[in-house]
Amino acid sequence: MPASDDAFIHPLFLGPAAENHEILEKLVVEFLRDHVYWRRNFHPEDGQRIPTTAVNQPEFQDFLARTKKELYKLSADLKSAVPFFHPRYIGHMTADLLLPGVVARILTTLYNPNNVSDEAAAVTVDRELRVGTQLARMFGYATESKNEPCAWGHLTSGGTVANYEALWNFNSVKFYGIALQAAAHGFDVEFENMGPLDKRLSEYTKWELVNLSLDQTIALRRQISERLRVHGDAEDHFRFAKAVRGERIETRGNAAFFLEHSELKPPVVLVPASAHYSWEKGMKVLGLGRANLIRVEVDGHMRLDPIDLRTKLDAAFSNRVPVLAVVGVLGTTEFGNIDPIHEIVAVRKDCRERGWDFGLHIDAAWGGYLMSMFRETDGSFRDRDEMRSEHRYFPSDEVHAAFSAVREADSITVDPHKLGYVPYAAGAFIARNREIVDFLTQKAAYVFDLGDAQKETPMDTKLRGLGQYILEGSKSGAAAASVYVTHKVMPLDQTGFGQLMKKTIGTCEFFWDEARERAERWKDRVTLTVPFEPDTNLVCLAINPAGNTSLAAMNRFGRAIFASMKVDANRPVQVKTFIGSYTSLTKDNVGGPQADRILDDLGIDRATFRTLPKDPEREADHIFLLRHTLMNPWLQSKVEDRNYVEMYWDFLDELIDGALEDV
Repeated sequence: MPASDDAFIHPLFLGPAAENHEILEKLVVEFLRDHVYWRRNFHPEDGQRIPTTAVNQPEFQDFLARTKKELYKLSADLKSAVPFFHPRYIGHMTADLLLPGVVARILTTLYNPNNVSDEAAAVTVDRELRVGTQLARMFGYATESKNEPCAWGHLTSGGTVANYEALWNFNSVKFYGIALQAAAHGFDVEFENMGPLDKRLSEYTKWELVNLSLDQTIALRRQISERLRVHGDAEDHFRFAKAVRGERIETRGNAAFFLEHSELKPPVVLVPASAHYSWEKGMKVLGLGRANLIRVEVDGHMRLDPIDLRTKLDAAFSNRVPVLAVVGVLGTTEFGNIDPIHEIVAVRKDCRERGWDFGLHIDAAWGGYLMSMFRETDGSFRDRDEMRSEHRYFPSDEVHAAFSAVREADSITVDPHKLGYVPYAAGAFIARNREIVDFLTQKAAYVFDLGDAQKETPMDTKLRGLGQYILEGSKSGAAAASVYVTHKVMPLDQTGFGQLMKKTIGTCEFFWDEARERAERWKDRVTLTVPFEPDTNLVCLAINPAGNTSLAAMNRFGRAIFASMKVDANRPVQVKTFIGSYTSLTKDNVGGPQADRILDDLGIDRATFRTLPKDPEREADHIFLLRHTLMNPWLQSKVEDRNYVEMYWDFLDELIDGALEDV
């Protein structure tokens, strides 16, 4: 694909002005007719249930009239929808949709498959599992059945549910060793030479059992199963399986489990201060407790601080508190920054040498598809110098190292409906070791139920009963078809999706250069800063009137600027020159030293950053930022002599002038 112009983009989207409408129309009509023929040829000997004269009946015409009325009203109302498809929209994480995914979604919806199992959706369950394999390969996981571990993945309604699933997976495995040990009491079989410490199962302390890695717990479970096969019979398997289920935390509940095992404390989860709010929701939903979500400080690049991570892990382990997981973010939803995944991996290695362990999850809901830029067609990881030759700044040493370490994580969240440019809803959860599903199934786990190993159901077959292993039940197969077809048309490597990602990164670099140039040009009127060097394709701006030292005044100024860019339900979107978004930095998501640096750069008195309970506007307890998501591929295309980025900066110039008049 050529990188010097927009030619490779031209067939991908419907287009800002619906330039490819004939292609979309022809494809939809073609596959609509194909669907009609499919229906007509399913037992055509049965004839028709709707007579050809039905259309002439008053009831038929009345129903049709009411349907058209509501559809026309809906269509009219949708004209007030946000024009995500257009380069004048630079707000949230959405843009135009790739045509292959749109058409696949529409045509599959007519078949209405329910991806809860292959009995309800034989075609699209297969596509969903293949999507999991496609994404797993992009992240560097092994995906061949002969591999151990072998990865798997599936689609979710979004990153939030995928993050919930990560917590569910980790919690199911973390305390499984305790259940095995409790179930083994009174059993005739001797469980000797078990696990990584090569000793009797009964001799393990509970602290040792909760600090086994995910892979070690899976191996221990298999080892015990094998011992039962050798020294027991089918009845032993059944009784042991029942005993294990009775001792598991999922059966007993958190309260009863920790009362029974009083020497253990409830686990904690560590996330960066910049993490998505879904992690707090997940802790509450799964009963893990909001108080057990520990936030790790961020550094000057809004990335997780490895030093503070070590400090908080040391504190947890020293107090004998199990650490369920550490979460690294590959592209924060607010700022797009990349956590140092390689540093987290190094910290975990050090912890394991001390007998401590935790799960590692990567929340790549936003930045996951950027991995396609790093991946060669043969699956190898690209050299940083080669990539840097194609960009001005990307990737930095830290960002390149972070992406190279993603394959060490136990699981990953990624959202195809963000940088995958497919219709909502399409999130994804990917796990490095697919054997984890045996801890989640709503049926008795096979390794304890069958004495003959030859009768074990192959994992590839088991996973087709998808609903047993995921949080959701009924789910649309159309989403799976949409993502699968898109990935087949645009491979998840540097020749496919990587080219599209490369263009968005190039736009971000252009925008960042322009920000610094404008900051110098406007310095007599305002102080403009980019608080964090962009790691991906999001850029935030803070703007303060020259000479102002009050944070509340700066925030009011920023909101006055943003008022011309926000969607107003009472006005047509066509009157908006550009549509943007905003975010805020609070004392919860940015550390004191980082807040001080930003305030100093803006010329704001640090003492004005405070919580004022009696202030109804609450303009002093945060730092207001304009937030720009630069994922639209047309942002550097020109209208006459300016591209959309330059047009935006000229527009912002006008808004600043207007806001200054009111100061």
